[in-house]
Amino acid sequence: MAHRVTVIPGDGIGPEVTAAARLALDATDAGIEWIEAAAGAGALDTHGALLPEETLDSIRQTRAAIKGPITTPVGTGFRSGNVALRQELDLFAAVRPARTLPGVPVRHRGVDLVVIRENTEDLYRGIEFERGTREAGALRAKLRDLAGFEVREDAGITVKPISVAGTRRIVYFAFDYAQWNHRRTVTVGHKANIMRYSDGLFLETAAEEAANHYGAEYREMHIDHLSMRLAREPQAFDVLLLPNLYGDILSDLCAGLVGGLGLVPGANIGWEYAVFEPVHGSAPDIAGKGLANPTAMILSGAMLLRHLGEQRAARAVEEAVDAVLAAGRVRTPDLGGDSTTAQVGEAVAAEVRRLPRG
Repeated sequence: MAHRVTVIPGDGIGPEVTAAARLALDATDAGIEWIEAAAGAGALDTHGALLPEETLDSIRQTRAAIKGPITTPVGTGFRSGNVALRQELDLFAAVRPARTLPGVPVRHRGVDLVVIRENTEDLYRGIEFERGTREAGALRAKLRDLAGFEVREDAGITVKPISVAGTRRIVYFAFDYAQWNHRRTVTVGHKANIMRYSDGLFLETAAEEAANHYGAEYREMHIDHLSMRLAREPQAFDVLLLPNLYGDILSDLCAGLVGGLGLVPGANIGWEYAVFEPVHGSAPDIAGKGLANPTAMILSGAMLLRHLGEQRAARAVEEAVDAVLAAGRVRTPDLGGDSTTAQVGEAVAAEVRRLPRG
């Protein structure tokens, strides 16, 4: 049976890494029917919107998508296309695995952890007030009246909402993920000693919800301590469960631990829909030159296959990526080679076809 999947090539290097990933995924014979859609700066030119309604409709119909990196024009007042996508489809869980890959020189060997990030609340909710505006002045006055807080007149203000409901579902998701993926521990990162009513609520709710789950040990750690421990001994961690902002920052840190953003896949998942994408950006400076590393996009494709129930195909793609990296003959410049983006995709696809089909 064919799987209908929306594919969004994206901006910059997006079309190149997307094409490489499609080569690898098509080689598995998983029966994917690709439905192409647009998003990002290119979509703004062709459709008049960073995230066209027809793209959202396509994902609602297929229920799964894979997306190349997209660009949000700076200083235009447009909301981030990535943030809009997560909020419109309620993709509340960001999943970003980071594991040591064969043949990639790194400081720490044996890293195999997953960052699970709450994706819809916290400072990224987009509740902001520009300095000097009437709305910012009204909020400053209200804060003074309610609690005696004096906010400087020249301050911009961003609100950090964290809810019980939002926290409960991400904790449930994290422990469910740990169970199905045979993970041992779930570590919650927080700053509850400083932000008692936002991070504090996240921590309190996480502890309450974790008590209802079994199979993975629950741990808590201040985000600054967690950052230091990750830099020194990342092998000590398994699943990291984090509020939105911390999750965004630490997932990039974890990418650095295993060789860089070009190697790390990602997914944004909700109860109804799932969108898979690499962690890296659109890198317009190298677009069209064949220099981009498609590994992160290809591994995001493996996550898509697993989500579709194509376990054998997902393993084949991951094993093929490992084999190509271990051989070291086909590598993009960021890994010290001179191969093109397309050549890496072709090499992984060829390796997929060589693997046993059992």
